[in-house]
Amino acid sequence: MTTLSFAEKTVLLTGAGGPAPAGMISVLRQWGYRTVAVDMLVHSPAFYLADAAYVVPAGNSPEFLPRLRQICEKERVDAVISVVDEELVAVLELEDIGVRVLQPQKAFVELCLDKHRCMNSLIDNDIPAPATWKVDSIPADASYPLFIKPITGRGSRGIGRIDSIDELPEFLKNSAYLPKQLMVQEFIDGPEYTISVIVWRDGEVQAVVPKEIISKVGVTRFAVTRHNEKIDYVCRKVQEKFQANGPFNVQLRLDKDGNPFIFEINPRFSTSITLTMAAGVDELGGLLSQALFGRASHQFSEWQEGVVMIRQTQDYFLSESEYRNHQVNT
Repeated sequence: MTTLSFAEKTVLLTGAGGPAPAGMISVLRQWGYRTVAVDMLVHSPAFYLADAAYVVPAGNSPEFLPRLRQICEKERVDAVISVVDEELVAVLELEDIGVRVLQPQKAFVELCLDKHRCMNSLIDNDIPAPATWKVDSIPADASYPLFIKPITGRGSRGIGRIDSIDELPEFLKNSAYLPKQLMVQEFIDGPEYTISVIVWRDGEVQAVVPKEIISKVGVTRFAVTRHNEKIDYVCRKVQEKFQANGPFNVQLRLDKDGNPFIFEINPRFSTSITLTMAAGVDELGGLLSQALFGRASHQFSEWQEGVVMIRQTQDYFLSESEYRNHQVNT
């Protein structure tokens, strides 16, 4: 039996200042991988967990990809993981230099990043999603309340609810977005779920892990794993119709009859990835192993229902000399 040499592989994670990378690096270190963390901010918490750290331009900067290529070549990076929407299309280009990028394929990424096109594509393919319009095209017979969000964006920025058309002018007046940048969705007033869909390049869905949101402030704070056959079905149908062929995260709500309606798809790992792993599906380590060592290198096991995540801030301590001596490359 061939021994997998995890310690000989280097994994780069972007967005080191966000809520997910620190926990992800901790998991990768348990597997034995060497890690590199990058972020646009010099004071990023995950820098102090990684083996190497770099400050990079913003993900939407034309200088971002060239800088990332330089780092990948210098550090001999084998795989890259991004959880930052603005970076996802650019990061995929690293596959041209032999780096494995743990996210869906380009067409799926581009579809999901345009939320208006994504929702209407779901509807066109008989996948349940709320009725969705651009903010200047709300039909006269629309049912309220409606939910307004940016067509591109993340982290619950710029979102809001209106209970009548009379509230729209005031919302637009106070919005940081132009009307042409906004879309409107029918509001499904039921339990919210975020779902990890584990799939790799061969297109087979290896696991679907629904997590009911208990509390959410920008990112999920409290959540619990739940088995749900209807949710499992619609998530598998997304893969069947659109061939993501990489890990993605579905956000949906259940209506009063328990039917799921997808209101957003993120073409990347979710920030609640730690709950998926705690329930028994290490989507990070498992898919990385498959990407680097082949599909047969890891098989996902059954996952446990009723696992609750309580997201806390965990402080990390080191001496001032260690802090001063820790090298962050700029």
